[in-house]
Amino acid sequence: MYKGKKIALVIPAHNEERLMGATLDGVPETIDRVYVVDDASQDQTADIVRKYAAIDPRVELIQHEKNKGVGAAIITGYLQASADDYDISVVVGGDNQMPLEVVEDFLEPIVNGEIDYTKGNRFLMPAVGLEGMPWTRFIGNAILSIMTKMASGYYKIYDVVDGYTAISKRAIDLIDWGKAWKGYGYPMDFLVRLNAMGLKVKDVPRRAIYLEGEKQSQIKGMDYAIKVAPMMVRDFFWRLFSKYLIRDFHPLFFFYLFGFIFLPLGVLYGGFLVYQQLTGAGVTGPRSVVCALMIIMGIQFMLFAMLYDMQESE
Repeated sequence: MYKGKKIALVIPAHNEERLMGATLDGVPETIDRVYVVDDASQDQTADIVRKYAAIDPRVELIQHEKNKGVGAAIITGYLQASADDYDISVVVGGDNQMPLEVVEDFLEPIVNGEIDYTKGNRFLMPAVGLEGMPWTRFIGNAILSIMTKMASGYYKIYDVVDGYTAISKRAIDLIDWGKAWKGYGYPMDFLVRLNAMGLKVKDVPRRAIYLEGEKQSQIKGMDYAIKVAPMMVRDFFWRLFSKYLIRDFHPLFFFYLFGFIFLPLGVLYGGFLVYQQLTGAGVTGPRSVVCALMIIMGIQFMLFAMLYDMQESE
């Protein structure tokens, strides 16, 4: 236990036989229960977990018959931890790249009742946090973080793809996990759902570990950002409707609405005017002014909406 709170550790695993043992060896006494969710591994991951469970009563193996995705594995662990009445659930990968010796840094804000969800941020420790990170992953991470800030409303978080997290039982019970994203990209979707329920999130500095010769993250920079972009666009509009129109009303909903109307229309109208000018039809002054006003108003509406969204999510 940690300060009277029961702590569960959720480890999603898919073909992690090489490093699962090392990961379980590093579990501190602070952890009361370890749920290893085997997402239909094709290697010896499950056998390794069973061996550890035989000598450590804290370890429990949960298996998916079919591969459902890392997000689904985490959700399975969350729901089991909540059903077993654990106060906080920590998530780390089965690749031994998330240092469990700093787990108390993730627990402390939740135990104090300040925060509902903590997540790792390798960029808060630049001296060691970025060492060894490929530049393609760095750029991809930056793009994803910017997109997630707007989609989730958490404008003060970064390194959104970091899977080292901790969550309170209260937060687990409030969210409808049946509609959450199940595959890669789940960290951003989870943040959107946390914000929609008015839950507090905090970044926790933690060092990055990149083991030489071992499997690295599935994040592939720009390709990954492109794949998850449609999900974040969907989540963004879902959050606006859910949080600012259905559960409560806030004028920022209409600021976003007018911004999404005026800005694209102004850009399209501007393109049409440029086409007319190039084809010799000519463009009048009033029409140019209308185009400029539409673009300026669209940008202003968007900026005000983002400002209000940021204030509401503090």
